[in-house]
Amino acid sequence: MDRIYLDHNSTTPVDAHVLEAMLPYFREHFGNASSRTHAFGWVAAAAVEQSRREVAGLIGAEPDEVVFTSGATEALNIAIHGICSAYGSRGRHLVVCASEHKAVLEPIEALELQGWSVTRIDIDREGIIDYAGLQEAIRSDTVLVAVMFANNETGVIQDVERIGQLAHERGAVFLCDTTQAAGKVRVDVQAHNIGVCTLSGHKLGGPKGVGALYIRRKHPRVKVSPLSYGGGQERGIRPGTLNVPGIVGLGTACRLASERLWDYGSRVSRLRTILEQELCVELQLGHINGSVRSRLPNTTNIRFSSIRAERLITALPGIACSAGSACTSALPEPSHVLQAMGLNEEACHSSLRFSLGTDTTEVEIRQTITQIETVLRAAKA
Repeated sequence: MDRIYLDHNSTTPVDAHVLEAMLPYFREHFGNASSRTHAFGWVAAAAVEQSRREVAGLIGAEPDEVVFTSGATEALNIAIHGICSAYGSRGRHLVVCASEHKAVLEPIEALELQGWSVTRIDIDREGIIDYAGLQEAIRSDTVLVAVMFANNETGVIQDVERIGQLAHERGAVFLCDTTQAAGKVRVDVQAHNIGVCTLSGHKLGGPKGVGALYIRRKHPRVKVSPLSYGGGQERGIRPGTLNVPGIVGLGTACRLASERLWDYGSRVSRLRTILEQELCVELQLGHINGSVRSRLPNTTNIRFSSIRAERLITALPGIACSAGSACTSALPEPSHVLQAMGLNEEACHSSLRFSLGTDTTEVEIRQTITQIETVLRAAKA
C-alpha cells in the first residue's frame, strides 16, 4: 500500500502551480527586490508586490497591510513583542486563550518574566473559549488579546468576530493567529474585527520558510515596533533581503486557496465525515475531541480508549497522522490543548489528529479506517 498522508495541519506538499511560479525567481529573475536602479530588481519588486496583493486578497486586507516574514512563528513574535513595545506606556496587561499555539504562549510567557501581567482564559470541553471570562478579564490597561481563529490540534473555530469586537470596544489590540484557518475557511480581517493576524506558506500548499503578518492600518490603526533593524525592508518592521521565490510561492498559494476555498471545504469535510462516522459511530472505536459544530473542514481529533497514540502510530507506519502539534510532537508531555479541554492525561495520550488535504482521496480514508480497525481489534484480543 502507498503511504497515506493525513497530517496536513503540520505541513502540506507544495502545489505544482506554486512550484512552477517560483522556479523562474531562483535563476532567471534572481534580482534583489530592494535594488531600485536596474531591471533585475524591478522585476523582483513587481513580483513581491503582486504576491502582496494575493496574500491580502485571501484575508480581505489591503496590500500595504501585509508584511512578509519567514513564517507564522516569526510573525507572531514580531506582533506580540512589537505591540507590547509600542503600547507599553498605556498598560502592561495581556489576555491569552489557554489553548493557543506555543508560538503565542511562549512569547507571552517571556513577557510575563519581564513583569507583564497575563490573564489566561479557559476553554470548555468542546474547546470553545469562556466568553464571559474573557469579558471580565479585559481591563483598562489591557494591551493585547490573543485568541486563535482555529486550533491546530482540534480544528475548533472560535467566534473571532465577537472576540474582536469586544477587544476593539475595550481599546485592546486583537491578535488572531489565522495560520491554520487561512485557505481552509473564510478569513476576513474586516468582518472578523482582527487587528493583527498571521499566515504561513507551508500550511496552504506553499513553500516552507515564508509567511506574512497582517497589521491593520485604520479603524483603528495598529502600531507594531520593530524587533530588528537594518535595511528598512517591509516598512522597517521586518528588515532583511526579501525571499522573492518564497514570497512568489506564498502569493500563488494564497490565490489558489482563495479560488478553491468552497470546493476544498466541501470535499474534505465529506471525507472527514466518512472517517469519523466509521471509526466513532459504526465501529465505536473512538470519540471525537472538541466541537463538531464549529471547526475546520479538514481536521478531526479522535480519542481511542483502548490504545495509546504512540503505539497506534507505530502500528500504522504507512499512515502519517499525529498526536498533536508538529512543534511539540517530540515532547513526552500530554497536549496542553486537550488538557485545557478537561481531558485527563490518559485520554490526552490516547488521542490522534487527522488532518486532510487537497489530494486526500476516499480510497485513502477507507484504507486508514481498515488499518486502524485491524490494529485496535488486535489490541483488544
